[in-house]
Amino acid sequence: MKMNKTVSSFLARHNFVNHVDVLSVAQAILDDMSNGLQGKKADEDMIKTFSNPPSSSAKGKSVIVIDAGGTNFRSCLVTFDNEGVPSISEMEKTKMPGVEKELSRKDFFEQFAVNLEHLKNKADRIGFCFSYPMTITEDGDGILLGFSKEVKAPEVVGAKIGESLKAVLKEHGWNDIKRITLCNDTVAALLAGASLTDNVENFSSYIGFILGTGMNAAYVQPACEKCGIKKQIIVCESGKVTNVNQSEFDKAFDKTTVKPGSFLLEKLCSGAYLGPVSWFALQAASDDGLFSDKVAAKIKALPSLTLIELDQYLHNPRNSGSTLGAILAENGNEEDYDRVFQILDAIVERSARYAAAILTACVIKTGEGKNASRPVCILCDGTTFHKTHMIKERVNAYLDEILTKNLGLYWKIVACDNDITLGAAISGLID
Repeated sequence: MKMNKTVSSFLARHNFVNHVDVLSVAQAILDDMSNGLQGKKADEDMIKTFSNPPSSSAKGKSVIVIDAGGTNFRSCLVTFDNEGVPSISEMEKTKMPGVEKELSRKDFFEQFAVNLEHLKNKADRIGFCFSYPMTITEDGDGILLGFSKEVKAPEVVGAKIGESLKAVLKEHGWNDIKRITLCNDTVAALLAGASLTDNVENFSSYIGFILGTGMNAAYVQPACEKCGIKKQIIVCESGKVTNVNQSEFDKAFDKTTVKPGSFLLEKLCSGAYLGPVSWFALQAASDDGLFSDKVAAKIKALPSLTLIELDQYLHNPRNSGSTLGAILAENGNEEDYDRVFQILDAIVERSARYAAAILTACVIKTGEGKNASRPVCILCDGTTFHKTHMIKERVNAYLDEILTKNLGLYWKIVACDNDITLGAAISGLID
């Protein structure tokens, strides 16, 4: 889509780079990934998991699954039948312990046991998708590095989550739990992708990518003598990359966040930030005279803008039932409609380019995808990726252009229902 010259000039004045070069960004991310793997200074954590996708699907086994992140605590039983087909049962959803009030370490894990009572002794393995920063140990446990601001349980920081949970379940009369495996949502997504075919020869490697409220990626790293690691899944913490271009809108918004100056790449990409950044952009455009007077005044009066409101406009600009659509229906002209659309679309398009850069870097790091009949499997999860206007389509187009046409690497984006639950179940069955 050719950009309106007035909009293009406006974005340039505010240091917003149109059409970021995806391969250049990917190369910068690759350098950071390599530094992180070698223990050098890097933005990304490059967390070792000491695990790989299983070589065959689970059959005739059950595993308890916990999915804890944000404000929700979900638990269920996943059973793989004799053909390896999974089924999910006894799903319950409740509040994450520590959300409603601050808990001691003992009370925190006690609440876990209460939440899991409906699954008592129904399996002897637990796959635990725990979406908080942690260090993974060689036995599959995770040491908590810190909670997000929603969860108030400071005594739990530094604890081995699996070991602590196993101890409290024993106190509650559970039979011996053989293993509790901790993973985050990107690893669960990767493992779900790996489970989509019984014939492991269909794919040469796997990537898990989350683009929702937040953003992150995991991939299978080949053995690396220089890094001193065996082949295993690596969690990148991609959102922490700081070597990115920030527009004036990004900088203004960043100052309002809990941790200014951090997670800069995530703040350019993910759903929690696209709405607020767009609000700052529209405010600046109103100040710069891009809109008619009445539209500018109405936009200036908006207290905020969410991704949902942004997306409603991009999907159907003339829907007067949306926040921006209503302003333009009452006060706008064709030029207003076009300029609002192009500013918002530029922000969403930038998200797609950075997402494609992360995936490009991950595909290259796998060392695979060189044979068209065995592409790298990329399981993408998250409503921002799947629902936001044109993001999925653009990511596909950029990957096709850069990975396939330019670099001769092959890939396939996949999705499946209940991917995080299924992936966490598979993690619980890995020894």
